[in-house]
Amino acid sequence: MRIDVLTLFPEACEPFFGASMLGRARQAGLVAIACHNIRDYSKDPHRKVDDRPFGGGAGMVMMCQPVIDAVEAVEQMAPMAAERVLLSPQGERLTQRIVEQLAACPRLLMIAGHYEGFDERIRQLLSPRELSVGDYVLSGGEAAAMVVVDAVVRLLPGVLGHDEATVEESFNVRPDGALEGEAPVFLEYPHYTRPREYRGLGVPEVLLCGDHAKIRAWRLAQARERTEKRRPDLLRRAAEGFGE
Repeated sequence: MRIDVLTLFPEACEPFFGASMLGRARQAGLVAIACHNIRDYSKDPHRKVDDRPFGGGAGMVMMCQPVIDAVEAVEQMAPMAAERVLLSPQGERLTQRIVEQLAACPRLLMIAGHYEGFDERIRQLLSPRELSVGDYVLSGGEAAAMVVVDAVVRLLPGVLGHDEATVEESFNVRPDGALEGEAPVFLEYPHYTRPREYRGLGVPEVLLCGDHAKIRAWRLAQARERTEKRRPDLLRRAAEGFGE
């Protein structure tokens, strides 16, 4: 997979993309991540990329020319078509299902904005998929872009070392036999490791019994219970969607 990130602050993104899992995935050739400075495509002698909004109002708005030219130029750097993603609090909220869809794309082109927002014609001309990482506002789209890249890359084959590593995580745990889209997803069940006892707290005996069917049943029950306590909205949405 190739991921291009268009931003005003590539220096904020590069250290993150070069560290830990992402850094190892890049070194192994499992993903190519390139950051591009939108200012490099401005035709203004001072590399200006924003201006005051028509009609008045607070803040500055990112201009069409630098963003559109940046997207068109970067897309020419590789032959495969890119899925354009614009990070915006107005976009659809990022979910694990969306992450899975993006991970299936051969190339992503992510646009991280700044200031008050984008000139609306950028949306009209580029027709990007708009994504939000939550119902709050950030000072720029760089942090959101890093969230999306991290979530996507960890799903690529070989990145985590074991393909099973992403199967039973939060938002992927399902009742036995249920297929994607047929049943609610749960938050992940509790995990334990050595020592067996720590400060008076022990490991549940079922995890030590060696009976994989019992362990699986316990984990599903714990996942459902944790979801009911912490994210009952997931169960409500599932009931509405499946007519339960």
